[in-house]
Amino acid sequence: MIRYRPLLFLLIVLILAGCARREAPSEPIRPAGKGPMPAKMGFTIQAGAFSKAENAASLTGKLNREGLSAYYFVYKTGLYKVRFGNFKTAEAAAERARRLADKGIIEEYWIVNPREYAIALKEKKGEEYVRDEIVRTAGSFIGVPYLWGGDSADEGFDCSGFTMAVYQYNGLMLPHSSRDQSGMGTPVSRGNLEKGDLVFFNTNNSGKVSHVGVYIGSGRFIHAPGRGKKIGIESLDGKYYSTHYAGGRSLL
Repeated sequence: MIRYRPLLFLLIVLILAGCARREAPSEPIRPAGKGPMPAKMGFTIQAGAFSKAENAASLTGKLNREGLSAYYFVYKTGLYKVRFGNFKTAEAAAERARRLADKGIIEEYWIVNPREYAIALKEKKGEEYVRDEIVRTAGSFIGVPYLWGGDSADEGFDCSGFTMAVYQYNGLMLPHSSRDQSGMGTPVSRGNLEKGDLVFFNTNNSGKVSHVGVYIGSGRFIHAPGRGKKIGIESLDGKYYSTHYAGGRSLL
């Protein structure tokens, strides 16, 4: 990891409507065929150290106005740290960070090398290792509030923002939309789901995907459920989610 110093903090992104829970009966969704696999992340800037997720969310607007795709994650000390951007070289990442420092948006920062992502270790440690890391990352968010804070009503951490953060932390780019995520990778039948796969739901009676979570095994998944609730674990066998289930995808 290459470390640089100037700057203050940074923060999160990830939003998309369509994560509201509605009790209307779902319409059947025709499973999509095989789609594109996620691109691998390049160099990323990491900054900030927040004791509360709410404080991280409050800076989302600033990052969005800079045109940055950012996310926060739970560091092992319990602090929320932020990663943002996707650069081809460490030099390009450092230059962008310096410009943000000059604006007073961030202070301390360092550059994350693509070699540090779990996906970079897939050949050496195997696919199971990457899947375990995706589940571990998702699990680190359990209990974090579903946030619609920051500078405007649509900033925060919704269902697709959550899955995007989990995958990007492990080195794979995802779009901001649950519907777009549902068109990626390979469709997987419910009986063949593996840890780290994405599971999708039709929660708004539109006949289209509107919610997503990370499958963690034993018929369970982790997701950001909705405003006023916290990220947590649900069962695919529960009445609501079994009724609204729309399929699973493997992105590995």
